[in-house]
Amino acid sequence: MPRFLPEPSLPYTDQNRTAVLLLNLGTPDAPTAQAVKPYLRDFLSDQRVVELPKLLWQPILRGLILTLRPKKSAHAYEKIWFKEGSPLEVYTERQAAALAEQMPGLIVRHAMTYGNPSVADVLSELKSQGVGRLLIIPLYPQYAASSSGAAVDKVCEQLLLQRNQMSIRTVSRFYDDTGYIDAMKNHILRYWAEYGRSKKLMLSFHGIPQKHFNLGDPYPDECRHTAKLLAQALNLTEDEYVVSFQSQFGRAKWITPSTQDLFNKLPKQGVTELDVFCPGFLADCLETMEEIALMGREQFYEAGGKNYHYIPCLNDNPDWIGALAGLAKENLSGWY
Repeated sequence: MPRFLPEPSLPYTDQNRTAVLLLNLGTPDAPTAQAVKPYLRDFLSDQRVVELPKLLWQPILRGLILTLRPKKSAHAYEKIWFKEGSPLEVYTERQAAALAEQMPGLIVRHAMTYGNPSVADVLSELKSQGVGRLLIIPLYPQYAASSSGAAVDKVCEQLLLQRNQMSIRTVSRFYDDTGYIDAMKNHILRYWAEYGRSKKLMLSFHGIPQKHFNLGDPYPDECRHTAKLLAQALNLTEDEYVVSFQSQFGRAKWITPSTQDLFNKLPKQGVTELDVFCPGFLADCLETMEEIALMGREQFYEAGGKNYHYIPCLNDNPDWIGALAGLAKENLSGWY
């Protein structure tokens, strides 16, 4: 078997086009246990995601988790699935298309770290189109090894297979980018103008194990910095917002405070009106639409809450697309 993938039959002078690749986490192809199982297997087998020895983790994953969890996850996906497909895939594709409209002459594609469209397939397509310069933008404003790091790993794995390697640039984080902060501010203000404003705003980010932070992952600090900048842009006092971390699983200690714990605690502390926004998610997905918008609402009301609003992600919001274009142009200097 050849060590390298075959190169396109293009003259070398036609292999210097520039492209932007937007990377997101991924999704099963359908809201079924059969589709969820291979997606979970790939996701949870990545040692960027679960940093346990393979000999210890793989028997647990394949023997217990992949037996029980696909059906439960499929049921959750069913609740939020669009007619066009997975919300994450739909919105990420729209972001890529909108970015391409704002940057004429530039090829823009999207791919998923796990699932489809795969990084391997998209890079093969870009190669065939003569792309020799690639800007990689993982759609995670705050860097974590398990998200941005894992996404870039997938691209690097494909570069190892290229005889004529592309030139690449990566945007590892943009948690303090002015355009990103302003897009969120405007988005939230428009939501409040239309639906009203609760007394407290929760800014919920995806969580990571405490051990990862202890070993040097900057993610929690970058999340808190984003939250501070957004709160300042919205003219919020410290009492008017709270930062939390969601999506914990397993027995390991995770960074705190937990979003789910706060859903229980806040009503008992007199906070019965709550707006929730997820700054680390740029496209709505299972973790926002099911875990926060649906399950979070139920949990908050059961704990005594009276008024709960989930503010959707930026998705294909024009302000966010403009910010994304600005980020791309800044990092394409000399290429575009």
